[in-house]
Order: sequence, then structure tokens, then C-alpha cells
Amino acid sequence: MPARAIQRTQDRPGSRPLRAVPDAELATRFEQALANTDGLAGAHCIHEQWMRGPYPAHIERALERLWKAAASTIPDWLPMRYISWLPTAYEVTAQFSATGKGLSNVYLVLLDYSDRRGDTHGIYVGMTQYTPAQRFDQHKAGIRAAGCVLKRGIELLTGPTLHLQRIKRTDAARIETELANALKDAGIL
Repeated sequence: MPARAIQRTQDRPGSRPLRAVPDAELATRFEQALANTDGLAGAHCIHEQWMRGPYPAHIERALERLWKAAASTIPDWLPMRYISWLPTAYEVTAQFSATGKGLSNVYLVLLDYSDRRGDTHGIYVGMTQYTPAQRFDQHKAGIRAAGCVLKRGIELLTGPTLHLQRIKRTDAARIETELANALKDAGIL
């Protein structure tokens, strides 16, 4: 594997590797990613645009185009739909860190509140010794499920919590509670 490819797979969305790239070049890189069916590069371009705060329709359209062009290579940290508060979730989650390695993971689940007034999305914070994907599947199957995830869970939001994987159980338990409160304080349902 070429050195650049290895580096790119280690770039986490929270680090915003394209932060310094001007808008015009970012648009060019996105078009190149589509042409090359490079889901990772396209995901980073969309993510950076998202963090800069463009119109929701632009993000939705870019997501649609990327899923059509490179679905099999899109990293799991890129949400499948526009979420207005995603930049806030990254900022809040980045404030948390673990003291050491372990077997626990902190995860976020996007919730559907389209039947309520206000924001159509909410968030669930959990911790598990399973992978977040396995735990999400358990919730949806009714296995030790939180009712809100069973009823309203749409997808995992793995990007903001990539740095909170394989951590000590005591850290995960503390972070789960504190992160849920911090996201609530930031105005996320």
C-alpha cells in the first residue's frame, strides 16, 4: 500500500485534514474523488464543507453524489444524511479523552424526531464492549435495547467518537454520562 494511502486511512474526520484547503480547491478535490470513485477522499471533502457550515441542500446533494459514485469505499464515519448540529457534536465530543486503553467503546446513535417540533434529529450516547455497529444492531433487534434507539435509531454517528474506542471501562462509563450532559447543554436533543 502506498505511504499516502496509509496516511489517508489514518486521517480522522475530527482532525479535519482539509481545514486549510480553500473552497475552490475543496470542490475540485471532491470532483476528483467522484471521478476516481474514492469514497474516503470524497467523505473528507464533504465533512470539511459540513464543518464550514454551507447550506444543507449542498451537503445533501454532495452525499447523494458520493453514495452513487463510491458507496463501497465510503468510511463508516460519514453520516448518510444532513444533520444541522454535527459540527457541534464534533466540538463537544473532542473535549473528552480517556486515560488509557481497554475494551470499551463510546458511541452515538442518530435519533429520528421528525414527528416533533424543532430539530428533527436527536442523539443517544452509549457505551459497550461490543463494536458500536454490533451494539446498534442489538438495540434494533431489541437486545438490551434503549427504547429511544429501538424506536427512533437511524444510524451510528461514529466520526465524533473515533477517539473514544477501545478505552478503559471506567473512562467509558464516566464519558458516557458527561458527554450526554454536555451534548444536551449544547442544545442537542
